[in-house]
Amino acid sequence: MPRVLSEADVADFRERLCDAAERLFVERGPDAVTMRQLAAELGVSPMTPYRYFKDKDDILAAIRTNGFDRFAEALERARERATGARAKGAAVGQAYVDFAFEHPHTYKLMFDLNQPIEGDYPELVRAARRARETMTAWVEDQKAEGVMQGDPEQIGLMFWSSVHGLVVLEMAGKLPPGTAQRMHHTIAQTLGKGLRAQS
Repeated sequence: MPRVLSEADVADFRERLCDAAERLFVERGPDAVTMRQLAAELGVSPMTPYRYFKDKDDILAAIRTNGFDRFAEALERARERATGARAKGAAVGQAYVDFAFEHPHTYKLMFDLNQPIEGDYPELVRAARRARETMTAWVEDQKAEGVMQGDPEQIGLMFWSSVHGLVVLEMAGKLPPGTAQRMHHTIAQTLGKGLRAQS
């Protein structure tokens, strides 16, 4: 008779499966990875992963959801710990770059991969929205203190696009190591000067 799995058993296997899938998805691309290969990575029968996830898209959505939530938590925590609008903006930028280079596989799957059926996963949609909101919150701080003016969503998008571009270029070996770390400060300062509230 099969052993009855506890919630902890289920959570542990799901986490191990997602860890293996994340690595293989980045190395080979999701299309080149099979459920059978994932089962082999964990030393279980080919049908075992189906007890925990419907299919590969389900696994990918779980990985990306977890990634967006962890990313948002890191940026939210950095913002909460800093004092003053400028310090909050700098802390968010630093947390962004730190997360990207500490979790490069997760970062790539979060942002560099299109999942056409994303809308089928409400938790993924929620987590992605939460991550986007971290790009607006620090700008709201700047506006509230009279440091910056303009549309927070547009300003946040400019910052996000710029830093993401630096991160991806450095990850691809197109920029020297440490460039994103140095340049995100310059981007923030330049944005701040160009969007400074007029007295």
